[in-house]
Amino acid sequence: MVKIISRNALGTQPVYDIGVSSDDHNFLLANSLVASNCFNKSHSTAYGYVTYQTAYLKANYPIEYMAALLTTNSGDQDKVQRYIASCMAMGIRVEPPDVNRSGVDFTPLEDRILFGLGGVRNVGMGPIESLLAARDQDGAFKSLADLCDRVDSRTVNRRALEALIYCGAFDTIELNRQQLIKDLDLVIDWAQSRAKDRASGQGNLFDLFSSSTTVKEAPASFETAPKAPLTPDFPQQEKLRLEKEILGFYISDHPLKALRESARVLAPISLSDLNDYKEGTSISAIVMLTSVKPVVTKKGDRMAIIQIEDLTGHTEAVVFPKSFERIGQYILADARLMVWGKVDRRDEQVQFIIDDAEPIESVRMVMVELDTRLASDIEQQHRLRTVLLQQRGEDDKAKVSVVAIVSAQDKRHFVRFGPQFRVQNYQTAIDALAKAGFQARVSSLATA
Repeated sequence: MVKIISRNALGTQPVYDIGVSSDDHNFLLANSLVASNCFNKSHSTAYGYVTYQTAYLKANYPIEYMAALLTTNSGDQDKVQRYIASCMAMGIRVEPPDVNRSGVDFTPLEDRILFGLGGVRNVGMGPIESLLAARDQDGAFKSLADLCDRVDSRTVNRRALEALIYCGAFDTIELNRQQLIKDLDLVIDWAQSRAKDRASGQGNLFDLFSSSTTVKEAPASFETAPKAPLTPDFPQQEKLRLEKEILGFYISDHPLKALRESARVLAPISLSDLNDYKEGTSISAIVMLTSVKPVVTKKGDRMAIIQIEDLTGHTEAVVFPKSFERIGQYILADARLMVWGKVDRRDEQVQFIIDDAEPIESVRMVMVELDTRLASDIEQQHRLRTVLLQQRGEDDKAKVSVVAIVSAQDKRHFVRFGPQFRVQNYQTAIDALAKAGFQARVSSLATA
């Protein structure tokens, strides 16, 4: 690094970006030495102005800004999932696609954002353009049969219609997605038959009534479409699985969504931030297992390579044989777990090495009630720490987190104690805290 000891104004001069072999500097001094991190003013001004513009848009037009951000990054699944999580944190709801409201891209709509039809798998631009043209010409679709009757079945085929049903694009018309799937074959045959009749110049009795100027209350043609026998909707878990398969994300709901507030206190690690942690950092997270690949080592030991996700992102995780022997019964696809482990950066890829896991239904926390006087008293803090450390037991068995509820006026603040204060048995810990004069209780993850 060269120290600059003086500067002389040279008037107006051309400014260039100078490329050099190393990427930690970009400016050459008069004596041919290199000054590191010395960006010229045009860089700083441009970056500063763009930062100001984006910050202004996000602050004043958050829905439009996030919709544009999602559209721009729609090809990057990790970024889209992270931005959807950001929308949730901002109080902006991202809804599934809608055949009657969505456009090609993510669409801002009052206080929410609609998922764009262009992000639906198995539905290309041809079907989307055909659908939008029919909607613009004759208004909103009244039913699945109405849509099939108004669009060309050669363009919007069965595969595209299935995808639109599975992802929730017909939910504002009919909430029962399985009923629509059962109806689909019957409706497609009906619509194709009507299309052939129109092409040959023939009509049918209902078309005649619909076009008559004397019969005002004839039924709309789509009301005559056949329907399958009534069937219950998909179970919620299956509905969400199919939705994610088509969109790449859970949109209408998420298996972990109800645990969002609890997760912030108990396991505030977001998988999207995993890259920010150093190798070997001990962390815990509340996750869902999206896929499990069983592995047998050369020694015959069982382990697993799994994909995990939370509301913000996903990553690969590994359960080595020693851990798998203890928690293998929990390592199942679609399982919702609280996991403990370490960050690993092997082969330049970030992984989560899972040491322990527990189903979220079994997770318990020790909640300690404190007022501001107790919370700020150094002597009381020391007494509380001492009790908790005495309840830790063996390190690999201390998994019950401790959370302080600090009451101040009419507000309550949740403060999570660090992993060194986890206890082994929550009931024993509560009894010890009560004996020491602290109010404590147990809480489950779902009710925290």
